Amino acid sequence: MENRLVWKDEYLIGVDVIDKEHQRLIKIINKLFAFGEEEKRNQRTCQEGIKFFNAHAMKHFEDEEAYMASIRYEGLKHHRHLHRDFRENTLPALYQELEDSGYSPEAVDHFLGVCAGWLIGHTLTEDQAIVGRGCSKWGQLLPEKELDAMKKVIIQLVFEMFQLESQVVSEAYGGEKFGQGVYYWLSYETAGPEPKRQDVMMVFEERLLVNTVGKALGVKTNKVDSMLIHAARYTARQFVSGVMEHLPQGDSYELKEEKLLTFDQFQQVFDREPPQVSLLFNTGGAGYFAYCAIAPQLLQSTIGGPVENQEAMREVEKYLSRRKELAEEAEAAQRKKILVVDDSATIRLGMKKLLEGDYEVSVVDSGAAAFRSITLEQPDLVLLDYEMPVCDGRQTLEMLRSVKEFENTPVIFLTGRRDRESMINVMPLNPAGYLLKHLKQDEIKAKIDNFMEKGQI
Repeated sequence: MENRLVWKDEYLIGVDVIDKEHQRLIKIINKLFAFGEEEKRNQRTCQEGIKFFNAHAMKHFEDEEAYMASIRYEGLKHHRHLHRDFRENTLPALYQELEDSGYSPEAVDHFLGVCAGWLIGHTLTEDQAIVGRGCSKWGQLLPEKELDAMKKVIIQLVFEMFQLESQVVSEAYGGEKFGQGVYYWLSYETAGPEPKRQDVMMVFEERLLVNTVGKALGVKTNKVDSMLIHAARYTARQFVSGVMEHLPQGDSYELKEEKLLTFDQFQQVFDREPPQVSLLFNTGGAGYFAYCAIAPQLLQSTIGGPVENQEAMREVEKYLSRRKELAEEAEAAQRKKILVVDDSATIRLGMKKLLEGDYEVSVVDSGAAAFRSITLEQPDLVLLDYEMPVCDGRQTLEMLRSVKEFENTPVIFLTGRRDRESMINVMPLNPAGYLLKHLKQDEIKAKIDNFMEKGQI
């Protein structure tokens, strides 16, 4: 039986105690994958295996933090926070899912997928930053004390407003889709000659809106309509105001602008720069929601349309109509999915504009993010930048090919060169071909269309 994850030299950071534990954790995950594939899987075996993984992960966190302290790594506090988030938020949520389902195959697969993706992504980004081979993706999060205070306020408000117990699933939510969602952006500003601005984005899973605001309105359908959106807008305003009251000078901020965004528009914000607050919550079965604070300069006026008071009804109807159109278009056309992986925002935006008329296009900026996106979305084609920092195209494809279910995922390299050495270097990894970035856009589009239709460029 083949392992799901294969150790690669690219995971090495050059610190023996850390590298050995990374290898050990990957071996444990592979054993758990093997347990999951057995026809007569023993639940106790899975439970013991997961406990074993947990014990080694906790020991690894301790050893890694001790090493960072010994070299006086300036990112220690932040790195420790990410470890704690995984230990105290993500893992308990996964364990609860395992228990509630009786260790069902789906729950075990979910546990292993999240742990494998987190481990690889963390190793290729945050751990590489320890030895100066990259920068931390989440270096802009609020200090731990302030973030903990905000979490408590949000959890308390959810209970007071909706009588729901909520828990933090992640303190570094990356903007991934969790079911059908509604994306709402609010911008606040203080008065005076030097106004300060705070922007908040709230993401609601539709079923959460139905289970909270919808239930209060007596809505008898599971569909989101204009009345529910309007009610949700004003409920969200009150909710955010309640959070901001607990912030320094929070009562001096006034709402200046609001927008309803599509998922693509929401992703554009995350594509530019990670937020300062990015919390994902579960409400115990009622649904998920996220609370994100974004630096104001990241939001362009071209993203979404402002919901002015006098035009609110019309804007909400337009928003719902557009959502319906997008859903119907995707269903009718059964559009194929393309993932664009490139560290250049210009390339990502250009490829998305070029292809989104005929395909469902997602974009990410790194190899680690690509692995997570491929796991969630399972695209029909990956357009992969050959030259990226930290984890380049060849290393990303190696990582992808090491996972059994992705060993045949079509990958076309985006590159500025097509030299013989580069081609020979990746031939064993079975790429579907190359696309030169300097080609004209209509040539690139024609080649991709031809591949989608005939399986060749």
